[in-house]
Amino acid sequence: MKPPKPSISVIIPHLNQPDQLAACLASLSAQSLDRTSFEIIVVDNGSASLPWQVIERYPGTLLLQEAKPGPGPARNRGVDAASGEILAFIDADCRAHKDWLGCAFETLDRAPAQTILGGDVRIWREPNLPITALEAYESVFAYRFKLYIEQHGFCGTGNLVVRRSDFGRIGPFRGIDIAEDIDWGQRACSAGYTFNYVSGMIVFHPARETLHELLVKWDRHIQHAVNAGRHTAKWQALWLLRAAAVLLSPALDWVKIFASDRVDGVMAKAKALLVLVIVRAYRAYKMLHLLISRREVEWNRKPHPG
Repeated sequence: MKPPKPSISVIIPHLNQPDQLAACLASLSAQSLDRTSFEIIVVDNGSASLPWQVIERYPGTLLLQEAKPGPGPARNRGVDAASGEILAFIDADCRAHKDWLGCAFETLDRAPAQTILGGDVRIWREPNLPITALEAYESVFAYRFKLYIEQHGFCGTGNLVVRRSDFGRIGPFRGIDIAEDIDWGQRACSAGYTFNYVSGMIVFHPARETLHELLVKWDRHIQHAVNAGRHTAKWQALWLLRAAAVLLSPALDWVKIFASDRVDGVMAKAKALLVLVIVRAYRAYKMLHLLISRREVEWNRKPHPG
């Protein structure tokens, strides 16, 4: 007798993050949804060595390879191999709440046609340790999926659930030269699809360990924006105004920190404010620098920070 066909295919792109992948798979093995209801597909995207030792600890996990660099092509490879009617995307350095898949399945089952789900992404913190400045900052300003979905019309691919038939109509993710989540979301909206934010569909992401990692993330996002922009005099003038607004924005955004319920205590909020000022100043500098240099984004074969 054949085993039952899974309802959900969980797809995880991976690149040189075996320890984080192990934590991700552990969280998936602890899901409240019955294990026969979902399959797990890990797609390695050019790691120095394949994470076989991790995969072997979680029977039933499929490991594939994708030679084309970028998390988008890796996710597409996973979709090609998926057998579930629902596709659930999560990143290798994330951990899923135990009810993540159950909530996604129940919500999508009740949702109207052409609905795509995006959930909440929270910063993972080790219990009983003081909050770091980066954890405090990212708890407020990182992975704001509710904002992305409700105001900008896209969802990050670290917590995205879509019917497989709908994914086929919208089309695959694109490569690393653009922000594949924004591009895919725009194509979905243009095709008549609606993104629905689901607060109970929770994924945890670790904060960056160093300020350098955080700034590298912004390097990538800013470069994508420059690549997508039209290099006209009008576009360049608007870009300059945007850089100035970014530089001055902490004068307004400090309110978000002190009003946030995701960071407790004056000291923690002060830490978040310090990082905010540094990051916004760096972003403004980088925007001006890339406008002048116009370099194209390069793939450095290192793990993508979420």
